Amino acid sequence: MAALDLAAIDSATPSHDPFEHVIVPGVISGDRFSAILEDFPKIDKPGSYPLSQLACGPRFNELLDELQSRPFAERVGAKLGIELTGRPTMITVRGRCRSTDGQIHADSTGKLVTVLIYLNPSWEASGGQLRLLRNGHDIEDYAAEVPPEEGTMVAFTCSPNAWHGHQSFEGQRRTIQLNWVNSRGYKVREQVRHTLSAGLKKLFG
Repeated sequence: MAALDLAAIDSATPSHDPFEHVIVPGVISGDRFSAILEDFPKIDKPGSYPLSQLACGPRFNELLDELQSRPFAERVGAKLGIELTGRPTMITVRGRCRSTDGQIHADSTGKLVTVLIYLNPSWEASGGQLRLLRNGHDIEDYAAEVPPEEGTMVAFTCSPNAWHGHQSFEGQRRTIQLNWVNSRGYKVREQVRHTLSAGLKKLFG
């Protein structure tokens, strides 16, 4: 049985405010969520980790395969009005959040689309909820707020005005980040950067 509920993406309504995005609650099939959560890799430090640095269980790996599939690219691309089929992808995973994470930023223009899938059973904290912002300096001026819970997905185009961030939170915050990128060269450079960063985290914390 597939982990991703592609029909949920098909039925979601995209938005242009404040930039192209789509939010899909429950994109992971309900009966698969717990199993995938059990196979989430052990991550006890903050920061983004490339898959090469993680030991993932089989059901988590099945989800990763679906995220890199043609049907998923077609559906996300259709919602955002961009052709993603055949574009290189890269995935990083986060398990914990620092109080200093979530600063307002826009993703690199080497990325075409960012997809975030949250794997937290529930979310009661006010901090740590992603905000899609109307500018690059005011965390309170947001068009949408996304609680990082229960297989919620948010996807957005990586335009210069795609500002996002969240209020301070410290603790467990499980996230998969998938990007379609402009070129394989960019992907290789980013993979090297994330691998070096992950290695330093293991050495120095």
